[in-house]
Formats: sequence, structure tokens, C-alpha cells
Amino acid sequence: MIRVGIVDDHAIVRSGLRQFLADHVDLRVTGEANNGREALELARGGEVDVLVMDISMPEHGGVDALQAIKARFPDLAVLILSGFPEAQYATTLLRHGASGYLNKECPPEDIVNAIRTVARGRRYISPAVAELLADGVAGESERAPHELLSERELQVFLRLARGETIGAMADSMFLSVKTVSTYRTRVLEKLKLTSNSDLTYYALKNGLIQ
Repeated sequence: MIRVGIVDDHAIVRSGLRQFLADHVDLRVTGEANNGREALELARGGEVDVLVMDISMPEHGGVDALQAIKARFPDLAVLILSGFPEAQYATTLLRHGASGYLNKECPPEDIVNAIRTVARGRRYISPAVAELLADGVAGESERAPHELLSERELQVFLRLARGETIGAMADSMFLSVKTVSTYRTRVLEKLKLTSNSDLTYYALKNGLIQ
């Protein structure tokens, strides 16, 4: 029996997934979460083998939650199920520890296959993601600028893009204001931007935030 946790801020999505997975005798939904903070609590409870998680959520989105979960529970499989196309996030999240990435428009059976795959400790790579990974091998020069950010730089970038202040970020990330400011400077340099409003525009244009 594979114990599944569903993390999505839309109740109708959680309900639909729960009902669909209930039709499969080897899968059992053992927990649900509304945001990244609750996802971390779900992981901490130890009652799940696979987390199926969205990335666009309030209060610690899926990117932040993935990083926090993998830091504390590196062996827990996290399958990203997102409304964003694979090209926008998949390779970045796989580099940060996701076990697989699926678009919400995929056939439902793909989700079941992916859950079974990652529960065995393997990565689930869809044909679309496999193509992106193969393209990435051709060289970093072809990748979007944000895909070259480090894990921490990406985290700071997305928080700044959502309007979070450096002070609030420093508190929640347990870093000094000076350190966060240094990350901000690096992000601006790597993306060739000059202000926080530029970061927000870039993130919106590339579908990294809603």
C-alpha cells in the first residue's frame, strides 16, 4: 500500500484526486494539506510515502516547501503536479529534489503511474520533461537565466517577486538581512535586472508566479 499526501490550495482539486486515487487498491490517501507549511507538517507526521504537491500556493508555495521538505526528509518522494507547463519549472524543481513533475492537464493514469514510480525510489520523467532535460545537456547557454540560479538564489528571487521584504525574508529563512541582500544582488546581476519590480515582471512573464 502506497500512502499518498495531497497538497493543493484548491479543495476541489484535492477532492477530485482523492476520489480518483481511491479507485486503485494499492494507493491510499493518508493526508491533505492546503499550503507549503501544512505540507511540511504532513511530511513530519511520517504517514505518507509520496507527496503529490502543487507549486502555486499561499503561505510557503511549493518551491519553498519542496526545499524545506527535502532538507529534512531527503528520502520522501515529492511529485509535483502543477498547472504550469513543464518548460517553466520542471528541470529546476527536479534539480532541487522533486521526484517527478506533471502538468495538471496530463491523463489521470499518468498520475497513478508517476506515484507508483516515485514510491519505488525512482524518478518519474514524462516525455515532455525528458526532452527538456535532453535539451539542457546541450549547454547552459540555451537555458533561461532563472534556471541558472542556485537553490537559495531561486528561493530569494521568487519571494522578492511576490513582494516579500528583505527583513521578512531574513526572519523566515533564518538569515541575516545582509545575507539576503547579497543574494538579491546576485539574482539581479544574473538576470541582468535592476529592481524588485523588474524581478516581479520577469517572474510573471515567465510564468513563475501568478
